[in-house]
Amino acid sequence: MIDAMPTRHFVKYTFLAVDPAWRRLDEDVREQHKREFIAACENFAEDHLLRAFTLVGTRGDCEMMLLSQAENLERIHEFHVVLVQSGLMKWCTVPHSLLAMTKPSQYSEESRLEIRPAHGRYLFVYPFVKTRAWYALPEEERWRIMQEHIRLGREFPSVDLNTSYSFGLDDQEFVVAFETDNPADFLDLVQRLRTTESSSYTLRDTPTFTCISCSLERALGALDGTPMHAQIG
Repeated sequence: MIDAMPTRHFVKYTFLAVDPAWRRLDEDVREQHKREFIAACENFAEDHLLRAFTLVGTRGDCEMMLLSQAENLERIHEFHVVLVQSGLMKWCTVPHSLLAMTKPSQYSEESRLEIRPAHGRYLFVYPFVKTRAWYALPEEERWRIMQEHIRLGREFPSVDLNTSYSFGLDDQEFVVAFETDNPADFLDLVQRLRTTESSSYTLRDTPTFTCISCSLERALGALDGTPMHAQIG
């Protein structure tokens, strides 16, 4: 009997920015907008991965990020259609949006067909593009170069890597997401990676997003500095 192939997943990183005028609305209106947003997220999160992050204080062009994952594009689409119906999204823009898909790695047996974040305190996300010269190299040469890259990553066990693939799906080729409780370890790892042979084949690895993991309620509260009220009954 042939085992079924594991299911690959679509991964979506949605970065949001709120219009400053929204913060001048009455508090009860903002509260209602947040609750509509939460309702849309809770519906999706019943059977899909959904995580919230705040970028307030770490980024100037966006303030919140949703990481969502599903087995098909239709579910990702449906989630965002429902999301934009919330009162809050009528005041939001999406400055950045990264779509990718999981697949086995050519270079490591540690690849994942699902994004399985370790719930570290911080998530560092960026789109990644390699030069065309990289793809012109023989396959065995690319494998050799990547082994140095992988060995170096293992020297930083506190930093967990999730890589997903965007070829033909979005502007980038990969979406790289590093999760850790220690930003200094991530900084040191990235600095060391600049010294590897594979780094010379990097065409683009920006913009870079420093995301702070938190509950959806806390991420929404950070948008206007107003915590949400507990519902009674």
